[in-house]
Amino acid sequence: MSIERRSTRRVQVGKVAIGDGAPISVQTMTTTKTRDVEATLAQIYAVAGAGADIVRCTCNEIEAAEGLAQIVPRSPVPIIADIHHNHRMALAALDAGVDCLRLNPGNIRKPEHIRTVAKECKDRGVPIRIGVNGGSLDPSLYTKYGDQVTAQAMVESAERELEHFHAVGFDDVKISVKASNVPLMIEAYRLLADTVDYPLHLGVTEAGPLPAGLLKATVGIGTLLAEGIGDTIRYSLTADPIEEAKAGKQLLETLGLRERTGLDLIACPSCGRAEVDVISVAEAARNALEALDIPIQVAVMGCVVNGPGEAREADLGIAAGRGRGHLFVKGKVVAVVPEDEMVEQLVQWAKTINEDGIEGALGRADDGAALEAELDRQALLDDKGEDANQSGALIETIRRRTAVAAN
Repeated sequence: MSIERRSTRRVQVGKVAIGDGAPISVQTMTTTKTRDVEATLAQIYAVAGAGADIVRCTCNEIEAAEGLAQIVPRSPVPIIADIHHNHRMALAALDAGVDCLRLNPGNIRKPEHIRTVAKECKDRGVPIRIGVNGGSLDPSLYTKYGDQVTAQAMVESAERELEHFHAVGFDDVKISVKASNVPLMIEAYRLLADTVDYPLHLGVTEAGPLPAGLLKATVGIGTLLAEGIGDTIRYSLTADPIEEAKAGKQLLETLGLRERTGLDLIACPSCGRAEVDVISVAEAARNALEALDIPIQVAVMGCVVNGPGEAREADLGIAAGRGRGHLFVKGKVVAVVPEDEMVEQLVQWAKTINEDGIEGALGRADDGAALEAELDRQALLDDKGEDANQSGALIETIRRRTAVAAN
């Protein structure tokens, strides 16, 4: 028996469609400091490999916005900027190139600020999630509903935000009404689903540590999904975000809302440093590896500078550069092969891992492969520099905007 899903509008978060029958996506949020670009990217790749389709990063300071300018072009999945209190951080995140914003109407309340951000998003074609949270409700709504958080109060908070968006002609929206109390969360989403036709982001906020947090979130999210409500989900656990991504993926599989697969393939976007057509290589790799029916996680990376490091959690990967492919197992380079043999070699090494395990594969690493790879990496850096994606120009834009706002 299939679940009949609620009919909604559709929004596009980068390459991921949400609503209007699109596959239900899994989200999580990084726990690193966004200004720490390399640590944040490493976590993004790890959660993408665990099943996350979209990742949210906090943007709470100018350094975080500058970090996003470097993270977005290197991320394998769309990036959402999480904004609280300061609408200028939303504008800075847009300058950084994020794929979506999350605004909390409970702590950005001035109409002119909300409308400024919405107008900028409209001009750029960037959607916004209205992220209502029962724990940070606008005080006026709290008072209106008898000094307590109710489903009606949360839905009204979302409707107020929509009015500000509509004032500037902005309608590219998804909505969440999260609460830590599961029955309240379920009631609020049911009411919201009956009130608007926007796609809904499901979650139980601050669900807590494992295993209790996992149970709370599963009851809340799973109940609504079984009723056909919900278009994207996030487990909010006091745990490694990898656990959130895994839980979301497993819940969707359990409900028959995501197809089970043996191959888990992740690929970087085609950024300024890419030396091959990442999309075509990834597609060829997917076709070849799926035929093996091996449970394995494989990364296809467009350049050798950051590829093996960013995707070091993958069982197997390939990074292209200077006409060659660097094959790596758990981030360690094991072979350097001609570019036209990359997919063939991926298949052979996947078989090796399946038969001999990770340690067995590492034991077959080519002597000198790591040194060859490092020489290629340094040559590519010498050729294209540290900032192949021109993130520096975006950072300057962010700093100019912030400086003007401060004066």
